[in-house]
Amino acid sequence: MSGNTLGTLFAVTNFGESHGPAIGCVIDGCPPGMALSEADIQPDLDRRRPGTSKFVTQRNEPDRVEILSGVYQGQTTGTPICLLIRNQDQRSKDYGDIAQSFRPGHADYTYWRKYGLRDPRGGGRSSARLTAPTVAAGAVAKKWLREQYGTTFRGCMTHIGGLAIGFESWEHVPNNPFFAPVADVSAIEDYMSALRKSGDSCGARLRVTAQQMPVGLGEPIYDRLDADIAHAMMGLNGVKGVEIGDGFASVAHRGSLHGDSLLPGGVGGVVFASNHDGGVLGGISNGNDLEVAIAVKPTSSILVPRATLNTAGEPIKLITKGRHDPCVGIRAAPIIEALLALVVMEHALRQRAQCGDVREGFPGLAARDD
Repeated sequence: MSGNTLGTLFAVTNFGESHGPAIGCVIDGCPPGMALSEADIQPDLDRRRPGTSKFVTQRNEPDRVEILSGVYQGQTTGTPICLLIRNQDQRSKDYGDIAQSFRPGHADYTYWRKYGLRDPRGGGRSSARLTAPTVAAGAVAKKWLREQYGTTFRGCMTHIGGLAIGFESWEHVPNNPFFAPVADVSAIEDYMSALRKSGDSCGARLRVTAQQMPVGLGEPIYDRLDADIAHAMMGLNGVKGVEIGDGFASVAHRGSLHGDSLLPGGVGGVVFASNHDGGVLGGISNGNDLEVAIAVKPTSSILVPRATLNTAGEPIKLITKGRHDPCVGIRAAPIIEALLALVVMEHALRQRAQCGDVREGFPGLAARDD
C-alpha cells in the first residue's frame, strides 16, 4: 500500500507532483453506461482552481481536464477512467533557496526522513495542488449519485481564522470567493487584506453536507460510513480535525437532547425530529443529511521569519517566498464536497453488491410519502 488510492470498489488513484508536467487520477470501478464528458467535470475544477481572486494564490492554472480513457461515444465503459490536468504555470525557481531547508509546518522533514529525498518544488507530492484530481474524480461520483439517488453535495466556509461567518443561505456561496453562505463578505475581505499585509496566515472551519442520502450505507465495525468520511477528510492537506453531526458539542449534550427521535412519515416510513448525529447511526446512514465539518490549520508558507534547520542540521531562519494561499481553507469547499461524494459512492456500490439496490426498501417499514 502506498497511500495514493482512496476506495476499493470505486478506487481513485492520484498521481503527479505540484511542479511536474501534469497531475491526475485513475478511477477504477465506475459503473458503465453513464454519460460523461469533460464538461461534467470542469465546473468543479473551475471552483477550486487557483488565481480566482486576490485572496488566494496567484498561480495561474487553467486546470483543464482531459479524459484519456474509460469513456467511449460519450458513455463510461466500466474500464478505468484516466483524468489528466496539465501544469502550466510552474515557477520552480521560487523553491531554490529552500531545497536544503525544512519549512516549519510543511512535510519537508517527514518526506525526507521517510524516502531519503524529496521534491522541494511547491511541496511536490505533499502540495495541495494534488487536490485538483480529487475534485475531478469527485465530480464523476457526484454525477452518478445525483442520477441514481438524487443525492447532492454542498460545502461552505463557516469560520476563517478567528472570524465566525455564520449561515444565511446556500444561495450566497457561489457569489463570493470565500464560499461563504452570507450576502455581505466585506468583513472577511477586511480580515484577509490585513492578514496578507502582515505576511502571516490563518486556518478555517468548513461545513459540507450531502442531501437526499440513501439509507443503509456503511459497514460495521471498521468500515463505518463516518469512519471512512473522517479517513478521507484527514487525507486533505492541512486538516487537523473532523466532526460528524454535532461533533465535539455533543460532549455537553444530555441524552434526552442528543438522541434523534424517530417519527412516522417520509420515504421509507421514518423521519427524524433532529439530526445531532449528522445522518449516521452505528456507522450506517439513516437517511438524514450527512453533516460534516473540518478544521484546517494555518498555511505553513508565510513571509514571517521562523527558526528551522537545514539538511546539515544547522539552525537557520527561513522565509517562504512564492505564491501561496494565506488561508488554504478558502478553496477547500469543492474539495470536501468531492471527498464526501467519493466516500458515499464507495459505500453505495458496496451496498448494491451485498444487499441489492438501496432503494428497494427495508423489512418492517412500509414505504410512505407523507
